[in-house]
Amino acid sequence: MLTATRTRVPTAATEPGKPHAVVIGSGFGGLAAAVRLGARGYRVTVLERLDAPGGRAYVFRRDGFTFDAGPTIVTAPFLFEELWKLCGRRLADDVELRPMEPFYRIRFNNGETFDCSGDAATMRAAVTRLSPGDVDGYEKFMRASEATYRVGFEKLGHVPFSSWRDMARAVPEMARLESYRTLYSLVSKYVKDERLRFVLSFHPLFVGGNPFTVTSIYGLITFLERQAGVHFAMGGTGRLVQGLVSLIEGQGGLVQCGQEVREIVVKDQRATGVVLASGQNIRADVVVSNADSAWTYRYLIPEHVRRRWTNRRIEKARYSMSLFVWYFGTRRQYADVPHHTILVGPRYRELLDDIFERKVLADDFSLYLHRPTATDPSLAPPGCDTFYVLSPVPHLGSGTDWRQRAEPYRQMLQKHLASTMLPDLEHQIVTSHMLTPQDFQDRLKSFRGAAFGLEPVLTQSAWFRPHNQSEDIDRLYLVGAGTHPGAGLPGVLSSARILDTVVPHANAIV
Repeated sequence: MLTATRTRVPTAATEPGKPHAVVIGSGFGGLAAAVRLGARGYRVTVLERLDAPGGRAYVFRRDGFTFDAGPTIVTAPFLFEELWKLCGRRLADDVELRPMEPFYRIRFNNGETFDCSGDAATMRAAVTRLSPGDVDGYEKFMRASEATYRVGFEKLGHVPFSSWRDMARAVPEMARLESYRTLYSLVSKYVKDERLRFVLSFHPLFVGGNPFTVTSIYGLITFLERQAGVHFAMGGTGRLVQGLVSLIEGQGGLVQCGQEVREIVVKDQRATGVVLASGQNIRADVVVSNADSAWTYRYLIPEHVRRRWTNRRIEKARYSMSLFVWYFGTRRQYADVPHHTILVGPRYRELLDDIFERKVLADDFSLYLHRPTATDPSLAPPGCDTFYVLSPVPHLGSGTDWRQRAEPYRQMLQKHLASTMLPDLEHQIVTSHMLTPQDFQDRLKSFRGAAFGLEPVLTQSAWFRPHNQSEDIDRLYLVGAGTHPGAGLPGVLSSARILDTVVPHANAIV
């Protein structure tokens, strides 16, 4: 049985007099948006269709094990700290973020390993051991990564890109940083060893991008990790969700679970509220959608009021890969397995071509293995371990019938893990749960089951992406993975930060 904690309903949420903001979805983007709107004077209602907040950051609890359903890596804690500060509180008083060292271990298909660290000297030594001839090139790449971070994250990460002029102003600096290159191409300019090329180019997979097609702007993630570190929220990522809900309630806002939005009401090209699946109509002065951007436009807004995001355009867009995630608990502990491990398969470019271009479910895979009990044993019963293993797979455009393929695919992952890192796994499993691309579509309402929304290629980035302030409808705003700047915790938190620029202060609402 899966259980979840319901949010408390604060009576202050119904206090009249303030302009009303409705937020659709309680993922990190929606919760951060609610905090920012509350700080700007709005009375906020967050509507979540699931039975608990979090969206992709939902928490499963089974047989004494706690599983974070989605994000497990916190790379920009200062964005969370800013939200707590807006409410006159300290993040550290509510959530302990434990720094990871190493960040994660990469295990190549031949059994070699490489530990990614935030310490510059440690990383240089690791690169020296792996590929001595690439040390200077690695240092040059890190300088390029820092330069991209200074522009792409610090200067442009919170720019709304509501106008093509915003894009035009950014072009000269982006060209100087060679953003016309793919990330893998840029990495290959500096280092020659294929293993090191993987180490420096795989990060876009964390946000739904193909390293061989995304712009090299995504190289900034490597420096972001060094600059801000990689952290884990003790108690699980769900603690951050609980903390944000507490902030919203403290502002007088309301988080309502089990409330599915059926339609965004549009009158005279202005969003005026929402209609729930129950038929209830909720009036709003502004509406913010944290639902998948393609799903928002395709299914929540009538086509006749959409000019840019027509059904045809939505259908023709490119979407990110999806994920197969297997959550499992073991009756023994695997003490030598680190918190984060990336198991690299026998193919890199070819596997990603299968996933992103050919949309074929391949027989081989690369995996991310999460063992949070390496850091926080409270997430499993005594003497046990909590795991999830994640495999990038094609979205539902592949035509894969996951009702038939899920269990055989899980067995493939189990066999591989047992032969590489988790011996005797088949006899150690206490509890098990799977999430497939079909679940991303049916449960999380992600268009085509794409786990990260629109694929972050250059022609679907910044101004070309669905805008934070809707191009089609006044007083409608978007946050989350499907809008600018994109997926990942830093991206969705930054999308909420953009609202400070594009949403009028509550005092200005008439």
